[in-house]
Amino acid sequence: MDRPAVLVRTDGPVTELTLDRPDKRNALSLDVLRELRAAVEAATGAVIVIGANGPAFSAGHDLGEMVGREAEFYDELFRECAVLMTTLHRVPQPVIAKVHGVATAAGCQLVAACDLAVAEEGARFATPGVKIGLFCSTPMVPVARAVGRKRALQLLLTGAMIDAATAADWGLVNTVVPADELDAAVTELALQIAAASPAIVATGKAAFYDSIDLPEDEAYTHTCRVMAANAADADAQEGITAFLDKRPPTWTER
Repeated sequence: MDRPAVLVRTDGPVTELTLDRPDKRNALSLDVLRELRAAVEAATGAVIVIGANGPAFSAGHDLGEMVGREAEFYDELFRECAVLMTTLHRVPQPVIAKVHGVATAAGCQLVAACDLAVAEEGARFATPGVKIGLFCSTPMVPVARAVGRKRALQLLLTGAMIDAATAADWGLVNTVVPADELDAAVTELALQIAAASPAIVATGKAAFYDSIDLPEDEAYTHTCRVMAANAADADAQEGITAFLDKRPPTWTER
């Protein structure tokens, strides 16, 4: 690519990553996947926002590069996609998807893999691979975890679009707002998160993903250890003391 596919802007505690291939409907080619992962890993803000330029958030994989390739290319493509999606969970910062237009196939996967998602009212979502003979097996992983089995299978087996209100009702996105309020809503959410200690937020995010799929007793065993360590942390002690003193906390681990 002759220009960046991902624009990076850090404003205070928020790093915004913007997919910038509007002519390709922000398709997630192999190069774009690598560039987006590198940008996520390099982000310096306390919160990461992923948005897009043009009429679509992302139409999924770049089908143009998927015709007539060797098996090794497909292995690499889907492996790189999976690494990106798991990286979103492993970085310490919360990641918010800012969604407009359509988010389909791997684009829908990207929304589901982000920790949080805010969509404008006109956004639409689908996993339509079944319609072209390429079942959305990798998008299925985070989508099913977000919306549950029956709803995920409805999306996967029909390939049908759902609107933003349905996506919110199903749990694919957190909030739906008018298009002209999308930027402000995402910024407000990001700043609410960024007001907390980044170190403690990172602790909590890691504990969430480490425990969410464990049996209940194992989840409690793990999170008790995490919370005991957290309680002894300098920022936890500062936060508790500030609450008791009725003053704002001053975080030491920024």
